[in-house]
Amino acid sequence: MTNRSSKRVSGFQAMLAAIMLFPVLVFAADATLRDRIYDQSLPIQERIAAMQAFTGLKPDADRVYRICIWDIFGRSGPIFAAAQQQRTKIMKYGINVEMVAYTSESIMVEELKSGTCDAALMSGLRARLFNKYTGTLDSIGGFPERNQMRLALQLMADPRSAERMVSGEYVVMGIAPGGAAHVFVNDRSINTLAKASGKRVVVLDYDPTQARMIAGVGATPVVADIVNAPNMFNTGVVDVLAAPLAGYEVLELYKGLSPDGGIIDLPLTHITMQLIGRTEIVPNELAQFVREAFFEGFDQIISRVEVEEKRVPEKWWISIPDPDRVEYEKMMQQARLQLRDEGYYSGEMLTLQRKIRCRTDSSREECTNPVE
Repeated sequence: MTNRSSKRVSGFQAMLAAIMLFPVLVFAADATLRDRIYDQSLPIQERIAAMQAFTGLKPDADRVYRICIWDIFGRSGPIFAAAQQQRTKIMKYGINVEMVAYTSESIMVEELKSGTCDAALMSGLRARLFNKYTGTLDSIGGFPERNQMRLALQLMADPRSAERMVSGEYVVMGIAPGGAAHVFVNDRSINTLAKASGKRVVVLDYDPTQARMIAGVGATPVVADIVNAPNMFNTGVVDVLAAPLAGYEVLELYKGLSPDGGIIDLPLTHITMQLIGRTEIVPNELAQFVREAFFEGFDQIISRVEVEEKRVPEKWWISIPDPDRVEYEKMMQQARLQLRDEGYYSGEMLTLQRKIRCRTDSSREECTNPVE
């Protein structure tokens, strides 16, 4: 009797132990699968198989993901054309995608929020609304050099950054370079901050911080959206415009520069385009593969950007004296700090940017006396 009772107790205890251990075993199995997803030393097909097992996603020809693309020129624009090339890479991960062009970035963003778009490709400035960390990549003066942005995007595509790619209901699926943004002026005598006083400067309607910064140097902010801002410069409504150098010809910015204008020979920033997805549709484990594919295309995208940048004639460049260059950099640093303190910029990203700048140029003052 005693032995029988003891066996019953032992059996019950074993069953109880198994029940208690089951979630641990499942978690361990999931953790192993997840590790395989992010292990870049494994063959891509093995990683994809782990992702499908972990997320339950399988190739489904009937499931079409709607990816919305912002391009001022719609389906005939360069951004949409570049996105179409990424489509082939994305489809190899079992995602059947339909790409839809939008000429209005603000409308596209609202359709992403409403669920009409499963993912949307937008400017880095707008992406800050969905992920402050990656949205700070485009911070003013954040990357004076292109190779610095390249290193940053490599880090963003690294599995160790995966958790930072999710913010609330949204996930950063990929980041592409857009080249350098410079200050265009209709009077080449505007080559210092002091001389910008009293001038009319375009600021974007969805970013109120720009207006405060412009007013801070004594200039007059003129609110515009990203679509009509170039035309306002070209028709003389404003005197100063910050724009991507690659937009010189496609946006006809030579009209605003003529006859006495110029381009400040100091990058304001290096811009990005970011693909933002809805996490309920695109899990982060799947988005990791897309982020890696985006970075693999960095050099190809930059080569196209450089073709457009080289269309800028030498006559437009305005050289900045070294003392003024230092003043510009200090002004941009103060702007970053202010925007960080006000919650617009991610302090963690600003720190990363400083480390990258110091890695390429350790003689910078900020490397020995960091404030970011």
